Amino acid sequence: MNLIRSLLHLLWMAVTVIPWATLVVLLAPFVGKPRLYRICRAWLAAAMHGGRWILGIRNRVSGLHHLPQDPAAGAVLLVKHQSAWETFCMPPLMPHPLAYVFKRELLRIPFFGWAIGRLDMIHIDRGARIESFHKVVEQGRRLLGQGVWVIMFPEGTRIPRGEKGSYQSSGARLAVECGVPIIPVAVTSARCWPRKAFVKRPGVVDISIGAPIVTTGRKPHELMREVEAWIEAEMLRLDPEAYPDGVAVRSSVRPSA
Repeated sequence: MNLIRSLLHLLWMAVTVIPWATLVVLLAPFVGKPRLYRICRAWLAAAMHGGRWILGIRNRVSGLHHLPQDPAAGAVLLVKHQSAWETFCMPPLMPHPLAYVFKRELLRIPFFGWAIGRLDMIHIDRGARIESFHKVVEQGRRLLGQGVWVIMFPEGTRIPRGEKGSYQSSGARLAVECGVPIIPVAVTSARCWPRKAFVKRPGVVDISIGAPIVTTGRKPHELMREVEAWIEAEMLRLDPEAYPDGVAVRSSVRPSA
C-alpha cells in the first residue's frame, strides 16, 4: 500500500509541477518577485496537502509563537534537514516570505529548477566557498532589509534519521553580519520520508520552532554550537525511537553545500 501511495504521489507531483513551473517562467518577465513567490508558495502548499491526502503525512507544528511578529523584523531560520518534506512545508507555514540558500546545481532540474531560478533566492557555487559566503551576506542583507527571512540547512544536506551532520557556521555568520536573530527549527520528517528512500510512510512530522537566539555581540561558532545543541536535544525529545543510546550518531554523509 505504501508503495502504491508513493507512486501516486510521485505522479501527482509530476503532473502539477509542469504547469506550475511553466506559469512561473512565462510570468517572470511581467510580474514582480513577491507575486511569483506567492504563486510558488501556493504550489508548495498544494504539495504539502497532497502529501497529507495521498501519503498520509501530517504536520504537528509547535512554537509558532516564537516567530517575530513585526513584519519588518528579519530572521535567519536554521532548520534540521532530513528529507524534501521540510523544503515544501516551510514557505506555507511561515508568516513571511522565505529565501532559501541552495546549491546552484538545483537550477538545472527541469521545470522545478527553471521556476526557482526566477525567484529571489540565493544560489551558490559550493566549490567556491569564500565567494559564496560573500554572495550570501550581500544578498541576504538585501533580502532581510525587505522583510524576507533567509532559510538555511546548517548541516548542508539531508541527514539520515537518528544521525547528526557537521553543522556549518555560515548561517550564524550571516545572522551576525546582518544583526538579526537566529530561529532554530527541529524537523522529524525522516520518520515518514526516509533519506534516499522512494517509499514513504504515513505518520506525523513534528516541526518544532525554537525561541529566537539574539546574535548581537556573539561569535558565529559559539552561536552555531548553541543552535546545534538546541536542535539535537529537540530531535531527541521529539523522536526518541531514533536515538536508542540517547545521542545522535555522527553522520558519515558529507555536506553538499
